[in-house]
Amino acid sequence: MTDDLFTARDREQMGALGIAPDEAARQVALFRRPPPPARLVRPCTTGDGIRVLPERLQPRLVDAAVRAGAAGWIGRFVPASGAATRMFKPLLAYQAGGEETDEVRRFFAELPRFPFFDALAQVARERGIDITGDLPPEARRAVVDLLLGPDGLGYAELPKGSIPFHRTAGGVRTPVEEHLVEAALVVGRRAEVCRVHFTVSPEHEGRFRDVVERARPELERLSRTRFEVTFSHQGRATDTLAVDPEDRPFRLADGSLLVRPAGHGALLGNLQALADAGWDLVQVKNIDNVLPDAGKYPVVRWKRLLTGLLATLRERAAEIAARLDRAGAGEAERAAAERFLAEELDRPLPQGFAALPPDERRRRLLDLLDRPLRVCGVVRNAGEPGGGPFWVESADGGVSAQIVETSQIDPSDPAQRAIHAAATHFNPVDLYCMLRDRRGRPYDLDGYVDPSTVFISTKSHEGRPLKALERPGLWNGAMAGWNTVFVEVPLATFAPVKTVFDLLRPEHQG
Repeated sequence: MTDDLFTARDREQMGALGIAPDEAARQVALFRRPPPPARLVRPCTTGDGIRVLPERLQPRLVDAAVRAGAAGWIGRFVPASGAATRMFKPLLAYQAGGEETDEVRRFFAELPRFPFFDALAQVARERGIDITGDLPPEARRAVVDLLLGPDGLGYAELPKGSIPFHRTAGGVRTPVEEHLVEAALVVGRRAEVCRVHFTVSPEHEGRFRDVVERARPELERLSRTRFEVTFSHQGRATDTLAVDPEDRPFRLADGSLLVRPAGHGALLGNLQALADAGWDLVQVKNIDNVLPDAGKYPVVRWKRLLTGLLATLRERAAEIAARLDRAGAGEAERAAAERFLAEELDRPLPQGFAALPPDERRRRLLDLLDRPLRVCGVVRNAGEPGGGPFWVESADGGVSAQIVETSQIDPSDPAQRAIHAAATHFNPVDLYCMLRDRRGRPYDLDGYVDPSTVFISTKSHEGRPLKALERPGLWNGAMAGWNTVFVEVPLATFAPVKTVFDLLRPEHQG
């Protein structure tokens, strides 16, 4: 098949990127015969796939998190490669010659409230523009140029993580700095080191490092811990081929193949690298979901609660698996494992399980117990975009709790649309992951990916239509085989910045 699809030049191009021809052929086959959409059974709701942590358990869970932090188990993984372009969409349209819309007028009316106002005022002053008073219409486009363009602050092309989000008594903080502060509070002052890993684009790594090194002395003094900050890039070998409308490899004008970044699911390899390097308990959180110090208390408390729950569940699963794995384990050990999977991990056993021979039941129970484990914070549905928790039926008839994105369901199926619309909670990307097994060995995370959860979209390149392929998403299809526990967390822990106007919301002005 690959001989028909690819030329010798194609193989040379793919070899330079680390893409195997068989993998490229598999991607083309997915375009030609896409996998079926997800099959939703019902939404996860409180008491049915989503648990509410009772007050009586919370002190014990916080203690477990503090112990985990002191033992050096906890690290933070922050996907941070996104540029700030979408934050400034209405201003970019205005900069390009568009009309002065209500959003543009609002931006200038509230300009002094933005945390980057002082920096913008400085570059404007250097060019003879005073933005501290009313700006005449003819000066406004010049100010937007200074905010977004390369001759000023250049925010349109910068990573979102390096743009000021909040004012503090000592100046301003970027999301990178807020993540460091929050991560240190979660691990606690008994921790000798606070580990934070950012995935960034290669061209922006230097800027991230500059932000960290400028902030490090003061933040380490305040937190009384040492930061271990590392960076990685999305590997080019994870890029995927594009195809034309006839499902043939899309070729550029020079005849070469068009390959594209494959979405956040391509970061699974970055997470695997941390597991291989000894990281154990990893918190995953988006770069833009951070709050100033005034709003950090509930965030830190709930991060500790869910960290403590994960550590507790991992310890209990290891104990049950160890007993089940001993010579002479019998019905009592199998029954304990079945109860734990059903009651604590929300993992229903497959149909016909009870009729299996005892040794096969034991083998399957061990397999279900000893796999990557995650606790996911979910918030009440408030109309925010993003995936949500659902009970999903797999191809073999099994049912499991999964995060499902809108793009995974069949929009032409009224019943599936109705189930999706009935969701009570959504996923704010607040994940707590155990990456190593009960013997301390890293899991092979690729072994728990559902390859059917790829996403195909229609796009264009240089005016020509194409179809693009994204890998199974990091927190949905890439983790489909994990044991997953959903926990309701307060909406106060979720405050993403998707547009520049989100910085004016009360929680970001604190």
